[in-house]
Amino acid sequence: QSQVVESGGALVQPGGSLRLSCAASGFNFDTYAIGWFRQAPGKERERVLCIGRSGVSTDLDSDVLGRFSGSRSNANNTAYLQMTGLKPEDTAVYHCAAHSSGFFCPSGGMNYWGQGTQVTVSS
Repeated sequence: QSQVVESGGALVQPGGSLRLSCAASGFNFDTYAIGWFRQAPGKERERVLCIGRSGVSTDLDSDVLGRFSGSRSNANNTAYLQMTGLKPEDTAVYHCAAHSSGFFCPSGGMNYWGQGTQVTVSS
């Protein structure tokens, strides 16, 4: 069974940091692009960034530029989202997803989606 599973969500104070993990199984992880997405209550899902199979992050949302970064370990079949300088408006359920192109992360066309992990930024 092909799947991705997120972990690492937590309650964190404004200005804090958090690293989310996305563990993949059942498919050739190193050939897939991994996208991180988030959905806040009452809002549409938005793409945070896309990590190509080479490890380069692209398509960073302007709201997270300079604060969030993506990385991956193909040896461990895991992708990461490092978040710093967290703000209350970053509160959302964060999802990772995989796309077979290896380069793109189209929100409506990802091959595998995780269930999400909750990130809450509050004092």
